[in-house]
Amino acid sequence: MNYLRSRPFMLNKMNLLLGLRVAVVVATALAIFYQDLAIIATDTLQNEVNSYLIAVPFLFGYIVYRKRKMIRASISFRHYSSHRNVFPYKEIVGSLLFLVAFITYFYGSYTFTPLEYHMLAFPVLIIGSTLIVFNAQTVRQLAFPIMFLLFLIPPPLQLVYSAGSILSTLSSEAAYGILKILSLPVTLETQYQAPLIILNKPESSAFTFAIEIACSGIYSLLGFTIFAVFVSYIARGHSWKKATIFLVGVPLIYALNILRIVIIVLIGYHYGTEAATQVFHLFGGWVLIFLGTLILLFLSEKIWKVQVFTKKLTPCLNCNPHSKNEAPLCPECGRLLKYTDINVTKKDLAKIAALLISVSLILVLQVPVFALTEGPAEVLWKSPGGEPAKTAQILPQIQDHNLQFLYRDKRFEEINKLDAALVYAYVPQKSEITAWVSLEIGSSRETWHYWESSVIVYPERLGYTYAIQLDLREQMLLENPPIIGRFFAFKHISSNMTQVILYWFENALFQTNGTSEQKYVKISVIAYTDKSEEFNQIEEQLLPFGVAIANYWQPIKTWSRTALLISRNADKLIAVAVTLLSSVLMFHFIQLRRERKTNEDIYKKLSKASKQIVDAVHQAETTTTPTLKNIAMAYQHMINKNISRATLHQKLVEAEKAGIIRSDIAGRQDEPIQVWKAEIAFRKKSYFLKLRSKAIELAVLNSIRRKIVGKSQ
Repeated sequence: MNYLRSRPFMLNKMNLLLGLRVAVVVATALAIFYQDLAIIATDTLQNEVNSYLIAVPFLFGYIVYRKRKMIRASISFRHYSSHRNVFPYKEIVGSLLFLVAFITYFYGSYTFTPLEYHMLAFPVLIIGSTLIVFNAQTVRQLAFPIMFLLFLIPPPLQLVYSAGSILSTLSSEAAYGILKILSLPVTLETQYQAPLIILNKPESSAFTFAIEIACSGIYSLLGFTIFAVFVSYIARGHSWKKATIFLVGVPLIYALNILRIVIIVLIGYHYGTEAATQVFHLFGGWVLIFLGTLILLFLSEKIWKVQVFTKKLTPCLNCNPHSKNEAPLCPECGRLLKYTDINVTKKDLAKIAALLISVSLILVLQVPVFALTEGPAEVLWKSPGGEPAKTAQILPQIQDHNLQFLYRDKRFEEINKLDAALVYAYVPQKSEITAWVSLEIGSSRETWHYWESSVIVYPERLGYTYAIQLDLREQMLLENPPIIGRFFAFKHISSNMTQVILYWFENALFQTNGTSEQKYVKISVIAYTDKSEEFNQIEEQLLPFGVAIANYWQPIKTWSRTALLISRNADKLIAVAVTLLSSVLMFHFIQLRRERKTNEDIYKKLSKASKQIVDAVHQAETTTTPTLKNIAMAYQHMINKNISRATLHQKLVEAEKAGIIRSDIAGRQDEPIQVWKAEIAFRKKSYFLKLRSKAIELAVLNSIRRKIVGKSQ
């Protein structure tokens, strides 16, 4: 039975005020980050690398739902104050966190990877807004679910490719070893930088299973990491058990991926290639994640004896909703029986208004996550298999150069799941370099892979070195809106040919078969030279091509001067904001220490009976949950005297008004209970410690006596 007295949900004043506060926080986050969230949602549906992100909002919602009582209790819970602390700590800290998130957002918009910076600022802004609108207790209850949103940050593709190449090598070797133990006629080879397990059957052609990035288990590992963190958090048990659950989960999903490879090869051996292919698509990443999560839940409950799902606590007699007790909390066990009404003061309305005004100003300055361009309005392919109709208008004409369309790489499109891969060339009319231009156009951000990952990082992870990196740096192509590109220069080891690339990413509107579609585009301007020491001069010659193309694609929205000024100086502004935040936190810490010292002086002046109450609180706090019942038991053990719950509660409230005791909300299986904590740094000469030392001495003497009696018998 739920111990909270049930009330029918009505649109009363309290619900409206609570809904208003929640709506302000949610609307603030969505208004600023809706572009980023829309991009991530599109990637989740279209990009295999980020497909696991679809689970994040559902798991986030479950965590919040599971902690709903704790959150609701922390919002309305009030405790007395000594009024010594008039410093508006939470409002200032919340405002500074909001400012840090805002500056980080604009700083990211001025970099090569804006989405990652934006999603890093996302939880920071939510914490700041929650601290402003609600209180520190609410932030504490929401801390984990809010930080769980960091999983929305798309993993760096370079890191994914690096880890995937390592896992593909390890998975292939492990699976090959198991298959050899099973006496299957398999060989392990490498082709196009990917491990191959080749099954040689005498009566049929060889079955080749390429263990590429998609088969390495990296996608499943990324998704399962989220579920492992989720299971570790919701599990009931000690911290070391939760850490063990997470640490076991990572090799578990890797072992399942190796098992998948072995099973697919076995099916290919016994039932043929077609059956193996069907099982491969069926036994994919989400199936592995689901199986891994079920196994992890089973191990958690059977081996570590960890309770995953919450069981309702049996209410005590005083928690009976049919009792005559009308108090908001149970005098026996401290459970909340009913929520305190929520009131909105003029100060709260002023904070909400200030927050909404700030968001409105940010929206005025807000810019697209990625530079959105008109694109070549009249140029693209007639059909998925057709050639471009008008090659002359997709790129600008450049003086002293002839623009030529060379070919469409359909094989590359198929491998990388692109809508189009087009290659052009600016052929010089005089003796200058030829600039090659490649356009990779797709429907998701998977189009935006990095050159350096394909050329340097991935081969090195497989133990090969095909090129030597000469340069890698960012280069601004346009200032307003900022379009940031990268120069990447490398030297081929086999041919000694040096390749210089200037590439960048854009969102563009294309006319495809009579309809306008927004596409992700990777533009690369490439030049070759046989003199590696001249790569700097080649970069200077490529830059005008990149600037001309970026201008030709006509950015739809330019930035305001204020937005540009903030972005250009964002690193300095972040340093100032973080310094202010650190100073406020330090000041608050110093103030708390001063208050605790003041409380020590107050404690010394208390009567013996009042000191005993404070000591009982401290004893219950250090040995068990300091509820009213446990404090009464500690008081009874200390002085061998009972005290009524009403009297004890009155004494605690008086001590809280004096500032030496603080009431708070704690959780027991996500059920809110009221606890009391002493705001005094107890020293060795305190009354409580003297009693505890005497108790220890008596316990030792009794143990010695029992041993002596046992020997005599």
